[in-house]
Amino acid sequence: MTSELCTLPFLRMSLGSACSTWRSLACFRLVREELRQAGKAESSLARRQYLEVARRTGEDPIAMERVVSEWFYERPLKYLRFCRRRGVDEFFSFLEAKNILAGVFSDYPVHHKLRALGLSNRVSLALCATDPEINAFKPNPKGFLHACRIWGLQPEKVLYVGDRPEIDATGAANAGMHCAILRRRTMIRNRHESRRACAIVSSFKELQDVVTANP
Repeated sequence: MTSELCTLPFLRMSLGSACSTWRSLACFRLVREELRQAGKAESSLARRQYLEVARRTGEDPIAMERVVSEWFYERPLKYLRFCRRRGVDEFFSFLEAKNILAGVFSDYPVHHKLRALGLSNRVSLALCATDPEINAFKPNPKGFLHACRIWGLQPEKVLYVGDRPEIDATGAANAGMHCAILRRRTMIRNRHESRRACAIVSSFKELQDVVTANP
């Protein structure tokens, strides 16, 4: 994706057009992080995020949504099959053998990503923070608890797996869930990098061991 963004001025034959796209995407990321700190929103997050970026950049909100959808949600899909982590299929097979439900909750839309990864049929729920029933970014616990209600489980019976301790571990703790942080070994500085109690693992095999140790 970085290469595609870098070649945008040549593809469009316009540095100004490319700069506009770069500015819009950077502003979108910034606004999302700011809205994360705001907690539960009173209005629709799905709409508010584009309105705020449009206000700051001077672009039309509908045009902003098209740009974000293209670069955040559509273009990356063709690369996702190359990003599948080793051991993911074996891990899902392990969960299925144990009759353990698996689901996905993300701040971004997940259905197309799961299809691109070939994992759609291996999860029983797929939730996004901007879904009307949630309308709150992590670490707000609303999405975590919504998943529990769908499954009919108490939060302490659920293990949430994420990659950002300050967001995922905190959100899980806010909901009363256990958490494991899955990061590449080169990114693990120490096993206690999060303020919240959570397991830090570098592979799906290690994650399987965490699940086995906490039935």
